[in-house]
Amino acid sequence: MLLSSAHRFAAWLFLLILVSSCGKQQTLQGIFNQPRTPHEAYARQLHQTRLDETALGRDWLQAADQALRDSLVVTLPFQESGIFRADKASAAAYRYAVRAGETIRVTLTLSPGTDARVFLDAFELNPDRPTPQPITSADTTALTFSYDVKDDHQHLLRVQPELLRDGRYTVRIQRAPSLGFPVKGKSDVAVGSFWGANRDGGKRRHEGIDIFAKRGTPAVAAVDGYVTRTGVTNLGGNVVWLADAEHGQHIYYAHLDKQLVQPGQQVRQGDTLGLVGNTGNARTTPPHLHFGIYRGGRGAVDPYPFIRHADATPAAPRTKTERLGEWVRVQDKSTDLQYSPAKKAGRVAALPRHTPLLVVGSQTDWYRVQHPDGQLGYVAARAVVPTTTPLRRESLTRSTDLLATPLPTAPMLDTLPAQTKVAVLGEFGGYQLVRAASGSLGWLTKTPAS
Repeated sequence: MLLSSAHRFAAWLFLLILVSSCGKQQTLQGIFNQPRTPHEAYARQLHQTRLDETALGRDWLQAADQALRDSLVVTLPFQESGIFRADKASAAAYRYAVRAGETIRVTLTLSPGTDARVFLDAFELNPDRPTPQPITSADTTALTFSYDVKDDHQHLLRVQPELLRDGRYTVRIQRAPSLGFPVKGKSDVAVGSFWGANRDGGKRRHEGIDIFAKRGTPAVAAVDGYVTRTGVTNLGGNVVWLADAEHGQHIYYAHLDKQLVQPGQQVRQGDTLGLVGNTGNARTTPPHLHFGIYRGGRGAVDPYPFIRHADATPAAPRTKTERLGEWVRVQDKSTDLQYSPAKKAGRVAALPRHTPLLVVGSQTDWYRVQHPDGQLGYVAARAVVPTTTPLRRESLTRSTDLLATPLPTAPMLDTLPAQTKVAVLGEFGGYQLVRAASGSLGWLTKTPAS
């Protein structure tokens, strides 16, 4: 049931007093068993104050859990504006693919007038693990954070405000390299041979990338570390091995024209280790640096994500952010509710004409919407129209209940007497979304109207 402004303020004040006071009553056991993240600390406060036994508290905890099972997928770089609703506990989830060696940067911006504590939690979705694995967390005391990716997997970012808060936010997720570029004055544009390419007529695979540059161009340390080995090999020619203790890996520089460091030498990122050449089995090729990364317990990994260029700033939404929190409806004969904001994404559901959808997110040419049955998905902005212009206007033939959702068991918002005039905004199944002259918005069965 929707809260009035007075009731909502009273409930908010009650929750604030209870949640704040619990911090002054910690037991010795609680001190030594602190939650790991701000989100967990807040959830624990709900439990300690028994607010988890209230409808609002249960809904908040359920929304947090449901977000971890969200199957919507976005592509990086990504930016979306979303909405918080005080009358309904919710959590937004963004699932995205990552590569080992990337640094993921997350930025949250709250719109002016939004006074809410917001929890940000990043998880790894490993198919070999039954539950999402926490990576890092933050709240609005730190609106920007980053983390390094260890494995090729999907990750999920959950964005959830505290209880009883209205507001808007914009979240941005971008990739950046975790290492510096290993050839001075060059970028990933100079990479001419990639990981996994055939070598020796297909007898082996390329365990690195080749970065082409003029002979004598400095090959530099991609990270702070120390030189573990230098030498000459048949394949690599003049080589240098650099230990990267911060990331638990060794970095391999090969085909150098000359080495300029010694084993045991400490170096800083950007220090010259040697000069680009074509020694070893590269004598018949133009000068280049063979750059490889070997991780503890895994061997060689693709080094390209470690040094690829950072993502550009995602495009600002071309959709109308003023639609956030409003209803739209399908204008075409049918359209798809999709798992991802992309033209060829999988379909969550088929949407017939006039289906009403609640806009909860806005980005580029797509809206993230909530279907009347509660499902979330993306719909192309061009496929929907605002409900400010109703489908038609009707008068009720008898008194009927205005429902919160299109279900016979839904909470009742109001009782509309006979002859009440309503504007029909959309249709779903045997129900229609209407707005009464009083401004009340809800669902009616189709039979009472004529």
